[in-house]
Amino acid sequence: MKQKFDIIKSTCVPLPLENVDTDQIIPARFLKATDKEGFGENLFRDWRYEADGTPKDFVLNNPAYSGEILVAGKNFGCGSSREHAAWAIAGYGFRVVVSSFFADIHKQNELNNFVLPVVVSEDFLAELFKSIEADAKTLVTVDVPAQTITNEATGRSESFELNGYKKYCLMNALDDIDFLLENKDKIEQWEAEH
Repeated sequence: MKQKFDIIKSTCVPLPLENVDTDQIIPARFLKATDKEGFGENLFRDWRYEADGTPKDFVLNNPAYSGEILVAGKNFGCGSSREHAAWAIAGYGFRVVVSSFFADIHKQNELNNFVLPVVVSEDFLAELFKSIEADAKTLVTVDVPAQTITNEATGRSESFELNGYKKYCLMNALDDIDFLLENKDKIEQWEAEH
């Protein structure tokens, strides 16, 4: 799951639903595991499959849509604070989730699991959904160094916020422990001096 973030250009999977909570992202019955592996196959499980495993009419089952970017409606990741939801998103292969609003804890869980939550205006999000609906092969470019997102179908771009520390970690494929280890000498020097 650890990959360096730079410029991601990809088609998108549209999920134009608001208030998607973490129980819909990964149902509670899958939370017994403590290892991150295998969660992607159960992303949106109850929306994707009948109880007997028969696929439902859902966007992740539609071969027209694919890519590393999930475009979701407002208030994505609300509900419980389960980190497993971010594990499932990353495990499925999404590197970016675009929405006009994220639940705070879920947003941090995504960042901690190498998924970039990109907050855009509601107007930009609506235009992006329209572009994807018109052409499933619509490309979106997420430029992490410049902190911009561009709808290649219209040429429209917006800037997005990203904490400097998390930006550094994403661009260098570092989790919090990796970051501390990278700075071990500086930490030990400071301790010796103080």
